Amino acid sequence: MSEAEDRKPRSDEARASYDPEITSEFAIPEGLAVARTGGESETTSEFSLPRGLEGAAQAEAEPEGSAFNMPHTYSVKDAPAAFTPATGVPMITLITDAPWQDRMRTMLRMPVAERPALEPVVRSEDEGPAVPRVLDLTLRIGELLLAGGEGAEDVEAAMFAVCRSYGLDRCEPTVTFTLLSITHQPSLVEDPVTASRTVRRRGTDYTRLAAVFRLVDDLTDAEAHVSLEEAYGRLAEMRRNRHPYPGWALTLASGLLAGAASVLVGGDVIVFIAAALGAMLGDRLAWLCAGRGLPEFYQFTVAAMPPAAIGVAFSLAHVDVKASAVITGGLFALLPGRALVAGVQDGLTGFYITAAARLLEVMYFFVGIVIGVLTILYFGVQIGGQLNPDALMNIQSRPVLQILASMVLSLTFAVLLQQERSTVLWVTLNGGVAWSVYGALHYTANISPVASTAVAAGLVGLFGQLLSRYQFASALPFTTAAIGPLLPGSATYFGLLSIAQSEVDKGLVSLAKAVSLAMAIAIGVNLGAEISRLTLRIGSAGKRRAAKRTRGF
Repeated sequence: MSEAEDRKPRSDEARASYDPEITSEFAIPEGLAVARTGGESETTSEFSLPRGLEGAAQAEAEPEGSAFNMPHTYSVKDAPAAFTPATGVPMITLITDAPWQDRMRTMLRMPVAERPALEPVVRSEDEGPAVPRVLDLTLRIGELLLAGGEGAEDVEAAMFAVCRSYGLDRCEPTVTFTLLSITHQPSLVEDPVTASRTVRRRGTDYTRLAAVFRLVDDLTDAEAHVSLEEAYGRLAEMRRNRHPYPGWALTLASGLLAGAASVLVGGDVIVFIAAALGAMLGDRLAWLCAGRGLPEFYQFTVAAMPPAAIGVAFSLAHVDVKASAVITGGLFALLPGRALVAGVQDGLTGFYITAAARLLEVMYFFVGIVIGVLTILYFGVQIGGQLNPDALMNIQSRPVLQILASMVLSLTFAVLLQQERSTVLWVTLNGGVAWSVYGALHYTANISPVASTAVAAGLVGLFGQLLSRYQFASALPFTTAAIGPLLPGSATYFGLLSIAQSEVDKGLVSLAKAVSLAMAIAIGVNLGAEISRLTLRIGSAGKRRAAKRTRGF
């Protein structure tokens, strides 16, 4: 055979056996092919066990419960449930007749994937309202609630309820001190729609706040069928409505509030009249400053001066009255208890940015009051005014008169907050209960004023929440005015007077006591509200989830 014939492939099989472009160099030569039925599968791993050794390997392997082993019975059809806790996954149910605040708050505290699916809602529109218009309505409602002093969690719950009432699921509202925003994502593959609104003006009008709550309650009612145009109309009507009480009634109420507070700290008829006149004059001066566009800081500073000036005048004239009670009554009419309670509530519910902003606002108001009172007290002491800081330490216990004064104080506080007339009676009774509990614990049982204030404020929050759930309304009108008799007016005055008399240490101690009393009021109100929610029957989802303790990291 020639050399050329040796280079020529002898057959197609031979060409396939050593042509690298056709087959692998590991190909089995012709005639040595091994039957596939008896060998290893070409698709198995190199770490697979030979046949016949599975049983022994399984006996020596790790148990099925190991994280590195699949169960030997594992299959796609019979796969075990993933991420299932030992106690099982509880079914989330919400009772439909529960107040919308509790239902929405419960769902807001759930992860998005665990929220109950939205039930189909039948509306008068053929294809439902446009998403931007629903988001705009939601932001307008949230703006009225936040501007009226409602807590950030309740504002988010209301916004979430409005969106769900118009069929928008997968919504996430966000509330800060001055900014509202809401995001709606139709599905996982569609772009989200986001809208925001800035709250620039704040005003205290609990009548408007109650009207907004009724609107949200009607929107969440499946039988009401409130259209989008009707909801916009009701919102416009709320904005156009005047306040329920005229300006002269508010000025008179501030005077009565200061007079009732002076009676709580031992004042008589003359002190009552003097404190009322000082508070009314300060209120008119504050209205004048507001009309000139001055910030609230200066309004509080100016409003605190007339009661302090009247008290100093009594001291210079050597009139046998408690001048300290006059000044203390004027302070009661100015202390920002509403903003303090809202700020602490936001902090306790996890809205720390909003809580910090509210508490900073309270601090500015308090500093304004301090500057106004200290200015008058300093000049009064310099020109020979004899103000005794210990005069408020020995307050006589007059239970009947003090209870009546506390009820008058709560009533006038409710008028200043522009509450509905139907809620004034309830909050008046709640204020009387608060002072009765405080007097029984502090004056009779000799318990510390901080602990007595906390218990009394807790009862205020408890009764306020129960009354609000009974009427399906906000809890603020039933709680804010009722804590008026508990505000730390005397401790604030004692600290300011001590500082004015160059006794800074005693003054700082008394101001620290005032801060402790204020925190006790706010925490007590919030704790009473939480206790009331524990007694409400709102389904298995009523066990609201909360953040775990971080232990400082």
